[in-house]
Amino acid sequence: MNSIFYRTFVVLLLILFLSKTTHAQHDSLRVKFQTIIRSVKADVGVAVLGLEDRDTLSFNGQRHYPMQSVYKLHLAMAILDQVDKRKLSLDQKIKITKVDLLPDTHSPLRDKYPDGAVMPLSEVLKYTVSQSDNNGCDILFRLVGGTKKVEDYIYGLGVNGISIKATEEEMHKEWNVQFTNWSTPLAVVQLLDIFYQQKNLSKTSTEFLRKILIETATGPKRIKGRLPSGTIAAHKTGFSGTNESGVTAATNDVGIVTLPNGKHFAIAVFVSNATESVENLDGVIAGLSKATWDYFCTKK
Repeated sequence: MNSIFYRTFVVLLLILFLSKTTHAQHDSLRVKFQTIIRSVKADVGVAVLGLEDRDTLSFNGQRHYPMQSVYKLHLAMAILDQVDKRKLSLDQKIKITKVDLLPDTHSPLRDKYPDGAVMPLSEVLKYTVSQSDNNGCDILFRLVGGTKKVEDYIYGLGVNGISIKATEEEMHKEWNVQFTNWSTPLAVVQLLDIFYQQKNLSKTSTEFLRKILIETATGPKRIKGRLPSGTIAAHKTGFSGTNESGVTAATNDVGIVTLPNGKHFAIAVFVSNATESVENLDGVIAGLSKATWDYFCTKK
């Protein structure tokens, strides 16, 4: 057999083998996703993307899900865009009055400074993203010019599967208002990819936001719940609470996970209209995240 022909034949066989192996692994992940999703009484949407190899998988990836505090990621990116354009500065002082600190809403900022405070914009961003502070969120919406400004900014990035209409204060007044702030799982993964690739923010702003996303204190049992200790995940959660009918409208987590080999995957999980315990809902997100982790760690 001609040596060149032989080598070509061997290479083709190897490519065919690897292609079949990758396809089988992809199918296995899809089956795992289906099993996890079917284990709960909820509407679950998930999208994942290998940020280096571009491998993608989604379930209900185009469906609309209420974001809740996930949209604080979108807001932070819009604020940092204004910082990059020198219309705002991370060092500028933000005066927060007692009137800004609404009661009966999640607000570590209010808990620490019940009578108000003056702090740099960077600190308000940390409270809003890392601690998911609702009062901080609305202070930033007012600073940037409202929800439409943030929505328009995200549209300008080419991400269309989102709607940002209501502030935290408005959502807290009426249960159904939260559904006006929605996203598809694929749209969030697209946004995370833009963020990771530094297509919209400067290196300084990207590193700042990544740091405060890594410091997220909420939802420790979601994306990171079943991953190895010490895993780095830059993520943002969202949670609606449960209404008097026992329905939890939104239990969400989205983010970028760093793998042991230094590569990354983006993941967005939305669990909506659920009648399960909070522990079970967190477990669904943790299970989908762990299945994705295993897939990318063992992928040929």
